[in-house]
Amino acid sequence: MSSSQYHQRVCHLIEGDAFRMECLQALEQLALPQGYIGAGFLRNAIWDDLHGKKTSTPLNDVDVIYFDAHVSNTSFVSNISHTLNPSDSVNREREQDLAFQEQLNALLPDVNWQVKNQARMHVLHDHAPYKDCEDAISYWIERETCVAIALSTVNQFDILAPFGLAHNFKGQISINPKLPRYEIFNKRVTDKKWCDIWPQLKVVAPRA
Repeated sequence: MSSSQYHQRVCHLIEGDAFRMECLQALEQLALPQGYIGAGFLRNAIWDDLHGKKTSTPLNDVDVIYFDAHVSNTSFVSNISHTLNPSDSVNREREQDLAFQEQLNALLPDVNWQVKNQARMHVLHDHAPYKDCEDAISYWIERETCVAIALSTVNQFDILAPFGLAHNFKGQISINPKLPRYEIFNKRVTDKKWCDIWPQLKVVAPRA
């Protein structure tokens, strides 16, 4: 299959999933800069399809990502009575994430929303600053997890997949070749119990 065919297949899957469409429509209302829903939201939908599941596997959370290199728009942020000093800049950025999270909770309260500004995540991993959301997710642990989706125009989707979508449709879990973190990868495969939920999945064993 070509990349465009994989794209169309993903669009078809998401269009037929009422819950995921509601989540994407809620996100669209916030108009976040480079706002996407990533990781298991799309990855799991593909795995469900490969396994012929008639109902979607429940999501533990819905991971919203966006990219705001300048946390200057405080219209979405809760009022802070005290003056933040430079050492509190991370707290201010987290305040913005939580403010967006509260807005999404108001729209879909039954969803466990998790919102993170990818413009600050490089600090946690001691990386060079990320260029955008696609660059940021290209460092996630599993290659198949490095995907995100958003609504673009009517009946259209904007999909981020720095490693392409073909690997997602192979029914496998593989380590991120860009930044292989073997211990974390192996622990996640065990803790997440992916192979129990989707028994046809194959773990592409990384070199230890």
